[in-house]
Order: sequence, then structure tokens, then C-alpha cells
Amino acid sequence: MNRPLSRLALPAALLALMFAGAVFAAPAPTTAAKTPPVLQPTAVHADTALATAKLLSRYHYQAKPLDDAMSAQIFERYLKAIDPNRSFFLQADIDEFASARTTLDDAIYERRLDVPFAIFARHVQRVSERMKVVREILAAGFDFSVDESYVPDRADAPWAQSAAELREIWRKRIKNDWLRLKLAGQKAPEIRATLIKRYEHALDRTLRVTSDDVFQLFMNAWASALEPHTSYFGPRAAEDFSISMKLSLVGIGAVLQERDDYVTVRELIAGGPAILSGKVAVGDRIVGVAQGKGPIVDISGWRVTEAVDLIRGAPNTTVVLDILPAGADTEHRLVTLVRDKIQLEQQAASSSVIEAKTADGTHRIGVIKLPSFYQDVEARRSNPQFRSATRDVSRLIEGLKRDKVEALIVDLRNNVGGSLDEAVSLTGLFIDTGPVVIQHNGRGAVRVENDTISGMDWEGPLGVLINRASASAAEIFAAAIQDYGRGIVLGEDSFGKGTVQTLLNLDERTRKPRYGELKITIAQFFRITGSTTQLRGVTPDIALPSFLDTEHFGESSYDNPLPWSRLPAAASYHPVGNITALLPALNLRHERRAANDSSFRQFSEEANELKALRQRKTISLNEAVRRAERTYQMTHLKSLLNPTSVEEGESSASGEAPVSLEDDGLLANERSLSAELAAEKARKAARDVLLNESAAILGDMVELLQSDPALARRGAAPGIN
Repeated sequence: MNRPLSRLALPAALLALMFAGAVFAAPAPTTAAKTPPVLQPTAVHADTALATAKLLSRYHYQAKPLDDAMSAQIFERYLKAIDPNRSFFLQADIDEFASARTTLDDAIYERRLDVPFAIFARHVQRVSERMKVVREILAAGFDFSVDESYVPDRADAPWAQSAAELREIWRKRIKNDWLRLKLAGQKAPEIRATLIKRYEHALDRTLRVTSDDVFQLFMNAWASALEPHTSYFGPRAAEDFSISMKLSLVGIGAVLQERDDYVTVRELIAGGPAILSGKVAVGDRIVGVAQGKGPIVDISGWRVTEAVDLIRGAPNTTVVLDILPAGADTEHRLVTLVRDKIQLEQQAASSSVIEAKTADGTHRIGVIKLPSFYQDVEARRSNPQFRSATRDVSRLIEGLKRDKVEALIVDLRNNVGGSLDEAVSLTGLFIDTGPVVIQHNGRGAVRVENDTISGMDWEGPLGVLINRASASAAEIFAAAIQDYGRGIVLGEDSFGKGTVQTLLNLDERTRKPRYGELKITIAQFFRITGSTTQLRGVTPDIALPSFLDTEHFGESSYDNPLPWSRLPAAASYHPVGNITALLPALNLRHERRAANDSSFRQFSEEANELKALRQRKTISLNEAVRRAERTYQMTHLKSLLNPTSVEEGESSASGEAPVSLEDDGLLANERSLSAELAAEKARKAARDVLLNESAAILGDMVELLQSDPALARRGAAPGIN
């Protein structure tokens, strides 16, 4: 979780060390030319790495020395970051660079980063060699009657001992890719063309890597060796993170992506210059960019990040786009736009109302969907009306009150956190005053974060919906609501991230971004009961089924998380309700409804089926076997497969993000943009089984509190008696 309001000031001596003699040269945008990039560390990289060593050893919650032992961890994580499935490097490559296992620490202190760059250069070489092998394998063809299997996950497999062994690994990988496309109905010539294009694009992406990319990869291998949530943001990544926190940027209001070597418009943001001009459409390809009356720069083959750097700029300045319209190959047009501030409303809190049917009637349940705990830190310094999650949620609650809702659900599924201050202030909307979370830093100091503003925006029945992807600030909020007895928590065990991060700005004395930012773990947070959510997460009061892979997703899936712990003393607080008094009756009603609801029953069965599929370690490459498996999936997992089931009233694949098991064999960027957008629209329109059942549970709560005064006195929130 990031706490941007607690940026640490860097010591003057360390700043002097960072900026002494540093020379910054921004890499020029590259094209998809089939030549290896020249990757070399710069003085800026060396200065940043040395400064980071000082910062991590001084400020990290569990500071560890940068020594030979840490060097070995960095080495292993760097290899994993470059070649996570062990599909490119040979054992001989690993042996050649083995001396770096215990010398990366010395290299960082001596400002020598040539070895990490040499390792990545070898990776580029191996990728280029694989592409030649791919064509040879595709030309040879496959026998799908043979009983052999493919192991898709090689993360823990030994490195290939020889080129022949690596070729066999790739033969099975490509055979699996071919079989998937064949089962989806494609013919041999089409399959061959698709796969050649796929792997050529993979090579192109590798050849477009910049020195800054390599440096960021290395720095994050180092940062994550301490624990999972410390990381390095290069200047570009730091800018993107800032945008995500304040939900605004200055630009043209278009979401771009790479498609077939073009920077393509995927989405137009409401109110932005692009959509207001009426001259830019989804699917348009941007092939050139000019600043005002300056020359047009050809961006064909550029990465999206490089193109965005040219398109973004200061407000009220002009940018000219050379556009190749969707569906046209030769008819260019020039579009002049004036950059403006864009509000990213799709990432902001939103509300809706569900008419929840229970055994005894229908109830209006308000829903607030909160994607993150955002706050515009820069605006907060000068604008009392700064943008924040708490302000937006407070406004939405007032609207839901006018809509006469009887209960409220705060939907935190897939909310990965954000500002700690927002977690505290948002909790304050639902309690009067009191402690929300306890911080414990690396020096042993304990600080209680309190809500000090009296009064509540919402006093009625409350539910918090979480899933495995609810993390950090989302867990603070859910835990506080649970500990106060203020509401019921629904869903599944949350992520388990119980640590606090802050941002160290490495560019404090520069005129423009050069060095980036360091997101560093400085504390651990604890519930007001004294226990932490670290590793174990928040356990819901009523569990709901899930499609998320809990074994490979969540804090417990990392190999070096901080352990679970408990403080010797809890915070002083007074519960305002006793939800446990309501749980037996709520669970009974939920179980009865779930047993009789075909959509919910099917949802649960499909979740179990998907979990079973994830347990498989190998995949058959026999066509007959795979066809039988496909038929079974088509028969038993219908709602996962058929987008039209949304209109027929069947359940979606997931309460929050439907999953498709109708394997067409294609990667996301290989489908047409129209098909991709249609699938996304279907997912958004799909019936949300988990949210609907959560609303019904809140409807049950309303009925129980209204029908049983004694129960209400024991279990109700303020204002329900």
C-alpha cells in the first residue's frame, strides 16, 4: 500500500552523491527492426543504484545488508524476471554468469552495472535463436496421434542442458499452440501464419527493449529480494503511478495499445479532447505525432509508452496526430488537438442500486464500487476540494440516501489498495470516531491511526464484499468494519498484504524526471485487535465461491513474505455492533437460497471445475484426448463459454470478471479489436452472481433487524433499533 503523503526527505549528502557527475541521455525511440538493441548502463543508472543501496539499508522495515547473500538472491530473481519459464537460457549461460551471484553487491557499490546488462544481452541473443528454431519446427509439422504431454509451467524446472533439449521443449510448446488453434477450427496455413506472426512479435518486443527497461528489471529484482512490495519506479513508471493515485492526467483522452505494429486507439475517454473533436475513432492508428507547428515524427513500430511520451504534455498546448483511419490503408488525416486535463472516471468510485429479492420481500440495496483508495496528493496541498476516494464515496452515499436504499454494500473486489489516509478516512464514514489501524515501524515504534471526525455518513446495515485480490488499504477498511461489528464482510479470504509503503522521490533536486522513485516498505499495519492481516488476510463472515487461484495468488504465494504476527496490546476501541449475533440466521438463509438458485449453484460448480483444471501439471498433446476434454468443458461449463448467455439470463463466469474457457487459441492482441471490445462489453453486462447474492444477504439483514428487536439491540449498527 502506498502512502504518498509520507514522502521522506533524502539526506543532503546522499543527494549530493546521486547527482555528482551524473549525465542523463534519454534513449531514442526504437523501431521493430530485426537488429539487437545496444543496451548499456548509464551514469544515471549507476547513481540511482548506489543511492538505492543507501536508502534500502536505512529506511526499509526489515533492512538487510547488500552483501554476498543478497547478491545471490538478486541474481536468481533477475534470471527469473528475464526468463520466468526457463525457455531461453541454457545451463551453460547460467554457469557463465555464475560469478555474479556473489559480486552484484560489489558492482553496485562500485557503480558497475555491466553484468546485468550482459545477461540481458544474452537473453536477446537466445530469443533471436529461438525464432529461427520456431520456423524450422513449424515447417516440419506435427503428429497429433502420439501420446505425449506438455508441461506449461517450467518455473522450477532445471535449465536445459543442451540446445537439443531446449529445442524439444519448444517443439512441445509450439505443438500445443498449434493444437489449440486446430481445435478452435483453424486450418493449417492459417495456423502456421498465426504462429509465425506471434513469435515474430515476441522477438520484436524483445528487440525494442531499452536500457532503461533493463535497469528497471534489475532494480526490481533487487527490491523484491527484500520482500514482495518494495519496488523501483523509473521516471515513466513513477508518472503512471502518480496518475493512478490522482485519477487525472493531461493529454488527449485516448487509451492506446499496440496492434500489428501500430499504436491504435482502443478507447476514447468521455470529455477528452479526442472524443470532443469528433475526428478520432476507436480503431484509428496513430502513425505520426507533431508538437504544435513542429515536424511530424513517424511513430510506426513504436511502443505505446514511447508514443504516449510524445502525445502527453502541458495543458493548453497543441499536438497534431497523423491518423490512419480504422479500415483504411492509405487515406491519412491530420488531427489537431489541444491537450487538457482528463479525469479518469472509470477508475473512480461509482454507485448503483440492486432490487434484492429475499424470502420475505424485495429490498433496495445500494452498492458502491471502489476500484482503489486514490487521492490527489498534489491538489491536496492547495485545493481544499482535492479529489479523493473518501470524498467521492461520501457524495455517492448522499445520492443513495435520496434513492431510499435500505442497506449498503461497499464492493472492494479487485481493489489492491492505495492511500493509507484514505483507508482511515473512508472507515470514518461508517463509524463515529476511534482507532482504525495500528502502524509498527522497523524501529519498534507504534502509532495508532484514528478517525477523529465525529458522525457517520451511513448508519444503516452495511456489507463489505472482498475477494482474493482485495489488498492493503482494502483490507484495513474491511478489517476495521469487521472489528467494530459495524458491518458484515462477504466473499473470500483477502490478499494478505499487511505492510505500508512510502515513496522516496529520487528526483528532488532535478528539474525533470531522471532517477525515478523508490516504493519502500517502512512499516507493518495491524488491526485494532492487535493481530495483522499480513499473510492471512481478512476472513469473511460469510464465504462465497471464487474463481481466483488462491494457491498462486496472494501474499502466501510469495516465497519471501513477512510473517504473520500480533502486537502485545490492542488499541482501545468500543465495538458498535455484534454481527456474530446475526450470522447463524444470515448463513441459514444464504445456504437455503444458494441451494435453490440454479445460477448460484452453477457458479459454484464451475468454480470447482476451474480449480480442478488448475491442478493439472501436464497437458496432453494427443488430439483425441484434447477433443474429449474440450467437449467436456463445453458441456459442463456453458456459462463460461457462451457470451450470449448474458442475454439469456444465465450466470456469468465470475461475479467480477467472467473467465472464458472457450479456448480459441489466440492471444489477446491476435483477436480483432471489435471482438475484444465486444467481449469486454459482455463481461461488464454479465450478471454478477456474487454481488446479487451479497445484496440478498443484506436484504436478509434488514428483515432480521426489523423483525426481532432483541436481535437488533445485540447486532444492529447505530440507527437501526
